[in-house]
Amino acid sequence: MSDHLAAGYDLAVFDLDGVVFLIDKPIPGAAEAVERLRADGTAVAYATNNASRRAGEVAALLTGMGVSAAPAEVLTSAGAAAALIAEQVPAGSPVLVVGAEALRAEVRDAGLVPVDSAEDEPVAVVQGYGPEVGWKILSEAALAIRAGATWYATNTDRTLPSPRGPLPGNGSLVAVIRTALDRDPDVVVGKPQPALFTTAASLAKADHPLAIGDRLDTDIQGAVTAGMDSLLVLTGVSGPTDLLSAPAERRPTFVAADLSALFRSADQARIPATEVQGWQLTRDGDRATLSGAGDPVDALRLLCGATWDGLPPANLEPGSPEATELLHSWGL
Repeated sequence: MSDHLAAGYDLAVFDLDGVVFLIDKPIPGAAEAVERLRADGTAVAYATNNASRRAGEVAALLTGMGVSAAPAEVLTSAGAAAALIAEQVPAGSPVLVVGAEALRAEVRDAGLVPVDSAEDEPVAVVQGYGPEVGWKILSEAALAIRAGATWYATNTDRTLPSPRGPLPGNGSLVAVIRTALDRDPDVVVGKPQPALFTTAASLAKADHPLAIGDRLDTDIQGAVTAGMDSLLVLTGVSGPTDLLSAPAERRPTFVAADLSALFRSADQARIPATEVQGWQLTRDGDRATLSGAGDPVDALRLLCGATWDGLPPANLEPGSPEATELLHSWGL
């Protein structure tokens, strides 16, 4: 049996933005990774906080990028939010929708009536990312919530990754209403809540799933909460300095530059590492010195051993030109 990382798991649950694609461009190697997993008999699922597309639309988008996907393999926060609201309010209830048409369609298909005015007396407000969301609908949502509607957020991701850098995500739009009302949403549905992960595992009848994401505060924290191993790939939002200072509930099992790590030894991605090729870490009280040269991810895994043990990242010092360049590139 192969000893590569993915071989130890019977399901790979991929986040999308920042892992499989950036906006509308596939991340190099993503399609090949998915197809190799399928060829090896590993089940695949996609779990996304982005509420702007339905499962079928996401599957079509992925397939168009060369990443094979079926609608049944896709779980979205929009679908999960609509299903949850339908469990908690009478059928046919009016629900004010803040977000894209995909979220409205999910609400409609759940047996509820999407509305866009507080005057329709909605029993709930559901808020998800939509590129056309503006002041008018945010104002209606604030009025409805103040009048007693239950406030559901599909997710609270502050940003969305893009080739041009992070862009405002649903969490930034949620913050507008939070500021206006001086309160938090009643329910947050998507990651870091564990439901998308546990549902994916249940549907696939998986005993040992692996969650793969680019965000510590949603993907990785959600996996930890769900009791799953996780892989952080450095192709999206969270970077090395985020990982070095991550609290226990946001620490992944593995870290890698990209998805190719799925097909290398698990020991080459596991964190923290106590010893790696090319790099040395010398601890002296509340300071540590990194010296040598080699793979930046190996250095990161080594350094996590110190910072997760309580060493402030600011107390890391370089002991070689390569270490100086690396720490500088991380802003340390």
